[in-house]
Amino acid sequence: MKDQLDVVTLGEAMLMLVADEPGPLEQVQHFHKRTAGAETNVAIGLARLGLRVGWQSRLGADSMGRYLLDQMRREGIDCSHVEVAAGERSGFQFKGRVDDGSDPPVEYHRAGSAASRLGLRHLDEAWLRGARQLHVTGVFPALSPSTLEATRRAIQVMREAGRRLSFDPNLRPTLWASQALMRDTLNALAVQCELVLPGIEEGFTLTGTRDPQGIARFYRSQGVRTVVVKLGPEGAYYDDEREGCGQAPAFPVSKVVDTVGAGDGFAVGVISALLEGRSVAEAARRGAWIGARAVQVTGDTEGLPTRAQLQEAGL
Repeated sequence: MKDQLDVVTLGEAMLMLVADEPGPLEQVQHFHKRTAGAETNVAIGLARLGLRVGWQSRLGADSMGRYLLDQMRREGIDCSHVEVAAGERSGFQFKGRVDDGSDPPVEYHRAGSAASRLGLRHLDEAWLRGARQLHVTGVFPALSPSTLEATRRAIQVMREAGRRLSFDPNLRPTLWASQALMRDTLNALAVQCELVLPGIEEGFTLTGTRDPQGIARFYRSQGVRTVVVKLGPEGAYYDDEREGCGQAPAFPVSKVVDTVGAGDGFAVGVISALLEGRSVAEAARRGAWIGARAVQVTGDTEGLPTRAQLQEAGL
């Protein structure tokens, strides 16, 4: 189908106010606007590579919501299923400035946001089925019981339709009542997807081992077709039902500036390559390259490449 979407995702976009100078957030005087959100980072990255991407969410009818909607549309994302809710508010966050590769301070203001109130009644199942793939992360189902219910249903709809499903844990422990609940809930979602993309520390939290082979084996034994474990400076380990196991090397980085968004960039590389029919080894290599770009910039999406840049890199 000419107008078929390649990938759809459900998730919260937040306004991100990024500090212009380092130091405690309470002492910073100047910030600049950016977008934030694990699912929308992936949507932006895939759209920049020329894929047709749809995003479903809710925004408040406020200046933040208008800014976020405008930015997503500028990236070429289908926002036809984003509801702007009168009387509700959009989520936002403050992000500190770091230049040494350490984790920046982040302060979230998302409780009770319009996106957190998305539920089953908002899902357009026919629209979902019209896409080739659904990408899910562990963030959106953590926001509220209704977003968890909507995520579960979206996965079920796509499974029944025979569509592709990808899952990135993107753990946010502070959003869960307990680590056990987070682990059990997210693993139950993950094993329904054909592609799972855990980081090595996420894998330890979810499976009890830091061994990449053990993490992959945990999900593969429960029916997941492809597992790609992000290893940071060591690249990525993959285990696929057809191609077997292997490791993609990392791309050298002279200076790590900010690691936030690197995992989303990795997902962009893997998902886009697999949709193009490339091997899992090639997909992991592309993911490692985009992840390396992401850690060299301060924003979540500044390192996401265009198709021309991808081709120039030979990936």
